[in-house]
Amino acid sequence: MVQVHWSDLGTQPYQQTWNFQEDLLQQVVSQKIAKRTQPDIEPGNFFFFVEHPPVFTLGKSGHPEHLLASAEKLAEGGVQFFKSNRGGDITFHGPGQIVGYPILDLDQFYTDIHRYLREIEEVIIQTLAAFGIHNGSRKEGLTGVWVGEEKICAIGVRASRWVTMHGFALNVNTDLQYFNWIVPCGITDKAVTSMEKILGQPIDLELVKQAIRHNFEQIFKARLVAYEG
Repeated sequence: MVQVHWSDLGTQPYQQTWNFQEDLLQQVVSQKIAKRTQPDIEPGNFFFFVEHPPVFTLGKSGHPEHLLASAEKLAEGGVQFFKSNRGGDITFHGPGQIVGYPILDLDQFYTDIHRYLREIEEVIIQTLAAFGIHNGSRKEGLTGVWVGEEKICAIGVRASRWVTMHGFALNVNTDLQYFNWIVPCGITDKAVTSMEKILGQPIDLELVKQAIRHNFEQIFKARLVAYEG
């Protein structure tokens, strides 16, 4: 069973956590290189929760025109915008949303990015089911998790030497109005939803995080331990 260092970072700006991830990714890659001559070195694995202040992020394959709001509107609304190096198109992060950033050495799990994405989706599907949302599903050719025709969880990752970063964003109590400012994930004919919208009431974020942690451990055959970095 692989050990994964876990922590809830609370609310942090997007750029700050991006830099934090990049630093950890480079640390893990360096450990992997060192392991070639020092077999006793075991590269670390990490998993972080965070909430971001309102921000739009555009993936490396995204289209800038999918941001529908002007720079003036972003400034007036206090919403930031970043071009990210993750996969995927444009999405929103904000309060009431659980963002998960696994930084995993897939050499310790399996070297298959497609399987990794499917297993992240499965973590979310099983988490939704634990709260009575039993129709969470995948759509062929579209990464993420859906409830009917509405997307509830976006996923976008980057990997270097089989070390992952970025991750998923699950809409729990998210203000969905922000998604009207973009073409979410570049998909024009699908809407976005949240657990709160489906269940008709706000959901305890801490309970959802506990469920995600449990399902992550089960699906990835991992043991989460406190991060003390």
